[in-house]
Amino acid sequence: MDLLEQLVNLEGVSGNEHSVRNFILKESKKYSKSVSVDKMGNIVVRKKGVRPRIILLAHMDEVGLMVRSIDKKGKVFISEVGGVEPSILLAQRVYIKTKDKVKIRGVITNDQILNDEEIGEDPLSMMELYVSTGLTKKELTAAGVKIGNYITFTEDCSFRTLGNRNIISGKALDDRIGCYILLELIRKLITKNEIVFVFTVQEEVGLYGAKASVFNLEPDYAIAVDVTAHNDFDGTMVIGKGPSLTIKDAGMLGNKCLNEALESVAAKLKISLQLEVSDIGTTDAASVFAAKGGIPSAVLGVSVANLHSTIGISHRRDVEEVIKILNEFLKKPPTKCWA
Repeated sequence: MDLLEQLVNLEGVSGNEHSVRNFILKESKKYSKSVSVDKMGNIVVRKKGVRPRIILLAHMDEVGLMVRSIDKKGKVFISEVGGVEPSILLAQRVYIKTKDKVKIRGVITNDQILNDEEIGEDPLSMMELYVSTGLTKKELTAAGVKIGNYITFTEDCSFRTLGNRNIISGKALDDRIGCYILLELIRKLITKNEIVFVFTVQEEVGLYGAKASVFNLEPDYAIAVDVTAHNDFDGTMVIGKGPSLTIKDAGMLGNKCLNEALESVAAKLKISLQLEVSDIGTTDAASVFAAKGGIPSAVLGVSVANLHSTIGISHRRDVEEVIKILNEFLKKPPTKCWA
């Protein structure tokens, strides 16, 4: 999974996806002559063929942080970009990237931790966290640090396998795993149908890339390839127990016809699927299914533990099985899949 490792280690906080985009453009052009970037920054890769026209979506962006303000002592206060739990940020190494690509390294802290005081019982607030760089405000300004600079997690959060070599970890598994799956399909898929692969921007802050992309594509139906949260409290969604298929999330209901077709393919391949019914979170599919008069949509992916933290955890086999399911499904997709 060298390609996945490279994807995970790239910087790509929402609105700052250019490094990921450049990498995917280079890889896509090895296998397709129809590769473009729309005004929003989404990548569109077309494999031409007959209808139905199917779009597969995966988002390039990851959650992260941004400089909110700098006080007179040089404390660099932070704002979240996408959903990040404040409690997991304490003592994390980060760097602030300036316009001139200078990286100012620092550590996230708050006044209690910095001064070895006890943390109160109230939940941590993002408003109290800041990056300590050891520089004064004047020195930070001279180095190019200003409000709006992106703050990125360091190499400590890069791609790694764990004690079990099939367990993968790293930042941005959400949704570089989906990007990896799409790139593998671009490389190996053989089908007579038209497939459009869309690598979207700004999913983590409002599904904006998907909203913009769908208007130019006129798909017959869509599949978002994304991740879902590991849940071993009741065992309904566990890494290593198979790909995830979304029945319902906070933003949409998966198209029944598409879901049944994907389940049928998985059964044929003897792959176990985990079915997701959730009240929180959603994917690019929520932006697509009600657009253009209605586009039947589904969500297929893998579960990730430590979701929206600095280091996620997933299983290699789940990723490989999603590729197998989609590769088989797209060889002979349903002609029509209305609700």
